[in-house]
Parts: sequence; C-alpha cells; structure tokens
Amino acid sequence: MPDTTDRASSSQAFDATRVAVVTGGGHGIGRALSRRLASVADAVVVADLEGGAAERVAADIGGHAYCLDVASEADLAALVAEVEETLGPIDLFVSNAGVGYGDADDGAASRGGRLGPVDDRWEACWSINVMAHVYAARALLPRMIPRGGGAFINIASAAGLLSQIGDAAYSATKHAAVAFAESLAITHGDDGIRVTVACPQAVATRMIGMPDDSGAADGGFGGNDVDGILPPETAADLIVDGARDGRFLVLPHPQVATYAQRKAADHDRWIAGMRRFRARLAASDD
Repeated sequence: MPDTTDRASSSQAFDATRVAVVTGGGHGIGRALSRRLASVADAVVVADLEGGAAERVAADIGGHAYCLDVASEADLAALVAEVEETLGPIDLFVSNAGVGYGDADDGAASRGGRLGPVDDRWEACWSINVMAHVYAARALLPRMIPRGGGAFINIASAAGLLSQIGDAAYSATKHAAVAFAESLAITHGDDGIRVTVACPQAVATRMIGMPDDSGAADGGFGGNDVDGILPPETAADLIVDGARDGRFLVLPHPQVATYAQRKAADHDRWIAGMRRFRARLAASDD
C-alpha cells in the first residue's frame, strides 16, 4: 500500500492555516488564490503593487489589504513584520506576483520589452520573478523554522520547465524561480518547510492580454491558447489542492509533463520543434 502519512500530515497542516499572504493578489491568479484561501485561513492578506486592487479583493473576502512592491526587499520584510505583529504568525506565503514584457525587435537579449514601458526588462523580471521569492524566504525562514515550519506556494510558469516563445527574460527567470523552489524544498524540508511550485500555461489574466473577468477560453497572444486557457479560479483550485496534498510540482495543464519529458529525452529535437512552432506563430502574425 502507498504511504499516505506525509500527505495526511501536509493536509492537516494546510487546514490549520491561520494567516496566509498572497502577493499580486489584486488580479488574476492571485485574486483567485486569495478568494480560495479565504475559505481555509482565518486571515488572508492581499498584497499588490496596485493598492486599490488589493483593497477591493480584501473587502470582497473579508481580508486585509497591503500595498507592496515585491521588488523591494525592505518593503517585503516590513510586510512580514507588520502582519506577524498584528495578525499572528504567517503559516502560508504565496509568491504570485510576476511580470513579462516579451522580446523587442532586437531579439532574445533585448533590454526593452514589446509589451509595456520598461527600462530593462531583464532587471525587472529578475527582481520580481525571482528575487521576490528569495526575499520572502529570507524574511520568513528565521521565523518559521523555530516555530516548527510553514508553507510557501511559489507561482512560476510552464515557461520555467519549457520556454516561452518570444520572451527570453520571462523564460529564464521562471526557470530560476523553479530552481529556487527546488533548493528551498531540498534545504529546508527537514525543517518543516513545505514548498509547492506551480507551473501553469495560459490562464485568462492580464499576463496574456486578457482583462479581469473576461471569461474567455481562447485568444491571448503568442500561441498562449495552444493547450487551452484556464480560468484563474480553476488554476487556483488546482494549485491549492496540490499544495494541500503536499505536492511539490503542480501542473494545472497536465500536458506540460509530457512536453518536459520530451525535452529531457532529446533536447536537440525539442529545440528544432520549438523553432518550427515559432516560425508558425510568426507566419500567423503576418
């Protein structure tokens, strides 16, 4: 019979969550995660760079809003200190905030982005897609470990296992986010730290060019809808259920597992296939 002890322990710990924090909680997957966690946690802190969006979600779920720039280690440390002082120990921290700008006309190494103004998209992606996860762990591990543990849910992307055509900075930093989550789980699993990393493909959010509550099941840009576009609520449910079951890797689009296996089995063939896919996307845009 399979050993279900670890999963049972994880489920019990998750169900005992008192305080949860969600970054990027004002929109998209973060908003859906905040809503889902409100049914589990005693208190949910909705943190977002757009303070008004955080306030709207918090009001909707009876949570607590916090205006936060996750690229600032000082701001993230201040959030952790304030939440623990006013609401109690943080049991679950969801690092969801992320950005992507697309390659500009000069290609993969371009400083600028195709979508939205940015001085250096590599720096922006590195700060938000990677270092924000590091800052959260840096602030929380010294607090969580002495009291017996805690949980992190880090939202990465299928691009962190595969690649996002047309966005090298996003792909590279999401790979780094997955690698950091792996290191976090390996290094601190015996300290009672539970880590889940989610790697969705397309979800109907602003990240793929869809407004909140669009309800769309196709569209977006850059071939995002190749395997279907999930509603944020579906993605959030799958992520929370996976974390509750004690799973490290959650793939809301199960096809990603097959793609990752093909990539590992023959990297050269995978690169060739991705080049063909890129050419098809470019032709369809003409």
